[in-house]
Amino acid sequence: MKTLFLVGYMGCGKSTFARRIARRLEVEWADTDREVEQREGASVCDLFRYEGEARFREAERAALDRLIDEGRVGVVATGGGLPVWRDNMERMNGAGLTVYLRRPAEQIACRMSPYGRQRRPRLRGLSDEELVAFMHRDMAEREAFYARAQLVFDCAAASDDELLDRIVKALQATD
Repeated sequence: MKTLFLVGYMGCGKSTFARRIARRLEVEWADTDREVEQREGASVCDLFRYEGEARFREAERAALDRLIDEGRVGVVATGGGLPVWRDNMERMNGAGLTVYLRRPAEQIACRMSPYGRQRRPRLRGLSDEELVAFMHRDMAEREAFYARAQLVFDCAAASDDELLDRIVKALQATD
């Protein structure tokens, strides 16, 4: 099985889907944010705050490279900004199958808990209206990178179970 890389905006469901897909296919899964936190001994939020985004992105790329080079993980949930930095999308496209989970800003904002917002350094302190406006701007900047994924799934109109089935079928069809 090819490694499946899930890309998309923060809060779109990448980690949840990675875990569910891996369970269904009986493979290992990883989350690049968790990999960075374990290796660095600090939260993503703290890395951003104290060492800066560039340092975090370097650690994130190192985690991606390790996961690809080890080849033991079947599904990888990536951070929302990972595909935008350097040649990360090309790296993932060359190493496996990339899937973009496209979800509208309003839907992501509704799904995101207050805790989830606090964990994300770029969202801290935003009101509901500011959050959606920020997401619209940020998503527009990132769309060209996300759209380089080999498969794109529109998550707005489908249930999570329907999406799970569609993603698994697409993955199995590529083997």
